[in-house]
Amino acid sequence: CIVISPVTNMCRSLFAKKVKDSRQVEQRDPGWKLFGKTPPREGPIKDPKRIQKEYETKSGRAGPGNPPSPRQSVRKNLDFEPLSTTALILEDRPANLPAKPAEEAQKHRQQYEEMVAQAKKRELKDAQKRKKQLEDRCKLEESIGTAAQTWNQEILPNWSTMCTSRRVRDLWWQGVPPSVRGKVWSLAVGNELNITHELFNICLARAKEKWKTMPAPASETESEDAGLSDRESSLELIKLDISRTFPNSASFSRSGGPYYDMLHSILGAYTCYRPDVGYVQGMSFIAAVLILNLDTADAFIAFANLLNKPCQMAFFRVDHSLMLTYFAAFEVFFEENLPKLFAHFKKNNLTPDIYLIDWIFTLYSKSLPLDLACRVWDVFCRDGEEFLFRTALGLLRLYQEVLTRMDFIHMAQFLTRLPDLVPAEPLFQHIAAIHMTSRNRKWAQVLQALQKDQERGSPVLKR
Repeated sequence: CIVISPVTNMCRSLFAKKVKDSRQVEQRDPGWKLFGKTPPREGPIKDPKRIQKEYETKSGRAGPGNPPSPRQSVRKNLDFEPLSTTALILEDRPANLPAKPAEEAQKHRQQYEEMVAQAKKRELKDAQKRKKQLEDRCKLEESIGTAAQTWNQEILPNWSTMCTSRRVRDLWWQGVPPSVRGKVWSLAVGNELNITHELFNICLARAKEKWKTMPAPASETESEDAGLSDRESSLELIKLDISRTFPNSASFSRSGGPYYDMLHSILGAYTCYRPDVGYVQGMSFIAAVLILNLDTADAFIAFANLLNKPCQMAFFRVDHSLMLTYFAAFEVFFEENLPKLFAHFKKNNLTPDIYLIDWIFTLYSKSLPLDLACRVWDVFCRDGEEFLFRTALGLLRLYQEVLTRMDFIHMAQFLTRLPDLVPAEPLFQHIAAIHMTSRNRKWAQVLQALQKDQERGSPVLKR
């Protein structure tokens, strides 16, 4: 009888374990992973020719003796090899699931082909759209460059003789190139007030002195009340109002805006130049548009002369009787051009003052996109105040179908806050379709006749 001690059993178990571990280490030698070795794949080694044949069969590259399957023919007709997730609908079911019926497989192939065709169609459409946008942009830039050259070399040097020619008027309607826009505006607006750069500096210095001695307003409400009681004290309103000018742009922001000081200077200088008018909300938008196209002093000269026009002076001085006359003249041409919409407005008691005041006060620079507003300004500088009201009729004509389905509240909201993207070319097409003649009388004649009859006009202003 042999007695095996516990020590012997322990040694045997340790020895067996050690052998097993060493075998594992030996098996891990051939393979590697990122932070250690990994065992190689077990299984029979495939013949390279067999692997190549399987690849060709799966990828639809079968030889003459192996005709491709319907699924392979579908992929072969595609211009690209779809990803596995894209072509998942074409894959066979796993072996542990029932095979697809032939009808279902055919249906899936048809659905997949339709999906691919639609995707390619959308991609082609998007590519064509991008190509057209690029072509249009290139054409626009080329036309702007050509027009700028024409304005600089032919029109501006001979302004007095060419500004009223048919060719120049046509170029004006198409839009003045941005590079010469400021110069054209200055010449078109003129300087009947004979303002010089020295006068601007004197007015600006006076405004700065007043700002230094003026106590800071306790609140925005107090500032607005003070502006109503004393025109020159409306200097306080300027700082509050500049931040509201083109709020989506940082150009006029008080904190680091590059044009903030220029706008502040022009509005302050004008308040001291015309204390009888002072600062009125809406002026900041007009001055801002001029600053973007002119130097500070030239912008001030254009600004003062622009506000000295009869229509602007009537609105900024809040001359109710004259404003009433303008609204009445507008309604004459409104009824003449858009009788259906005019009747709808009358039925809902929507009067012109509800939407026209903001448009006229800011010369559309607040209501329209800036580039479109500048184009309106181009023709306004050419045709004068008549074009402001013609533009209003063009906007109403553009949105006539929408407005006729609205009630008073929705019409007022829509017109006081126009869509962010007003299309430029369609708008000008509608403006061109507006005829500013009524019974063989032009705008100026109608306005003059209505000035003799102050009883006609907006019911709101009458009350």
